[in-house]
Amino acid sequence: MSIFEYNGSALVAMVGKNCFAIASDRRLGVQLQTIATDFQRVYKIHDKLYVGLSGLATDAQTLHQRLVFRHKLYQLREERDMKPETFASLVSALLYEKRFGPYFCQPVIAGLGDDDVPFICTMDCLGAKELAKDFVVSGTASESLYGACESMYKPNMEPDELFETISQALLASVDRDCLSGWGGYVLLVTPTEVQEKILKGRMD
Repeated sequence: MSIFEYNGSALVAMVGKNCFAIASDRRLGVQLQTIATDFQRVYKIHDKLYVGLSGLATDAQTLHQRLVFRHKLYQLREERDMKPETFASLVSALLYEKRFGPYFCQPVIAGLGDDDVPFICTMDCLGAKELAKDFVVSGTASESLYGACESMYKPNMEPDELFETISQALLASVDRDCLSGWGGYVLLVTPTEVQEKILKGRMD
């Protein structure tokens, strides 16, 4: 078993019309044993920027603390919030810095940039970025997430439709992966509000 599969995870971010959604499962396991069913994988950097961390849970928590620290330093120096593109470069550099003993995490970054244009990207544990205009996925359920998202996604969705699409894609995908699941967590971010929702899924 790969170290990335040790705790199990499922992460997906999707773009809509001037909005985005980022969703994750809630299971924390040690291989096939379930430890917790309310584990947080999506972290807030600021009101319009979120990062999801799949992979090894301990590294994800450490990496989150370092990212928050670096963003606070940026806020003090620049007196403004970081743009999503800048933050993606920061995460990439931070991961590449540790390439000989990497954080076993695959981040998914989602944010609203200038003029409320959504930005999403993911990267591997060495910081190689993969940019997308529609959706990005990460975690042990990524293969089934690709299939579900490919079939359900359409461009320029309104927030309500985007929420429904990402929720259905996540729930359908984690049912086909025994290392992730146990409900879902969805964040829907528009220029004016942030909606946070917990999904009930198969609890096994």
